[in-house]
Amino acid sequence: MINFEKQFDNIQSKFKEIESNLNNQSNLDTEKLVKLNKEYAELTPIVETIKKYKKDKSEIIELAKLLEDDDNSIKEIAEAELKEKKKSINALENDLMKLLIPRDENDKKNSILEIRAGTGGDEASLFAADLFSMYQRFSDINNWKFEILSISETGLKGIKEVICNISGYNVFSKLKFESGVHRVQRVPTTESSGRVHTSAATVAVLPEAEEVDINIEDKDLRIDVFRSSGPGGQSVNTTDSAVRITHLPTGIVVSQQDEKSQHKNKAKALKILRSRILDNEIQEKNKERSAQRKNQVGSGDRSERIRTYNFPQGRVSDHRINLTLYNLSEILEGNLDDLINPLIADEETSKLAELGNE
Repeated sequence: MINFEKQFDNIQSKFKEIESNLNNQSNLDTEKLVKLNKEYAELTPIVETIKKYKKDKSEIIELAKLLEDDDNSIKEIAEAELKEKKKSINALENDLMKLLIPRDENDKKNSILEIRAGTGGDEASLFAADLFSMYQRFSDINNWKFEILSISETGLKGIKEVICNISGYNVFSKLKFESGVHRVQRVPTTESSGRVHTSAATVAVLPEAEEVDINIEDKDLRIDVFRSSGPGGQSVNTTDSAVRITHLPTGIVVSQQDEKSQHKNKAKALKILRSRILDNEIQEKNKERSAQRKNQVGSGDRSERIRTYNFPQGRVSDHRINLTLYNLSEILEGNLDDLINPLIADEETSKLAELGNE
């Protein structure tokens, strides 16, 4: 069991400091005030639970003293109350474990979803289209807004690459585990001999970065404009509306040409660029933590094979937590909770283990 006592003083001290600052708002600017109110709201349920926990612990000590009373009726009452208080303490400890789990500050953010066909030719692009449809349906189920920022399709209704913006409640918290290589095993529609082929597509889920998250200076950008091109490289626009932005410090490049307006293409490209820069920072932090945390689910390693979709057996396997489900058709219809919830639970278990080792 985690030793809560050493966590409490720091939390309550921080809470009192925030409370004091909020009572003297004249010294705070708007940005600082918003931040403090957010921290206050997050700490309030933890502090209230700590107070209840300490109160019950104190009452248990007092009840234990009554067990030594010469009056048997008092001892019986004390024993009954002590039993209830111990149940309450166990419940509060479970509540505190959940409340003290470090939260990912990006969990509440919207997401940029990127899907790219990998190895497997036409079959890989068809699988990328299946994944695109799966996430679109999952978004519909969760009442999220699903917007295509750019898409490159093939003539067989496949997708070479698609970038989407998904916005709504806690989008990143549910989709962050989807980053990695998704593999499919099935008989391609173009295969006459009926052999099972293996193809792959990569998925990247980035927290959508706001301007306050990532400050991009003009001097760090190289912006090139060119004419949009269609299939075969033919020009589809008579003006230089397409935009390519290079972030010089990181070398990240984003191109956008879906809109006829150069201004709109630039705005979309900057949205994607900010999110990729933020994601890049997150990956660097994850690399530092992974030295201490070897079994890290959701590290976002783009080269990691995370899942296999086996059509002949109707099976989906998540290789990170050794989870196998036999409801492939339901999953492709966007019912992803049976895959995502165990990943969330696994992450919480890992964080609790780390908390206990602090």
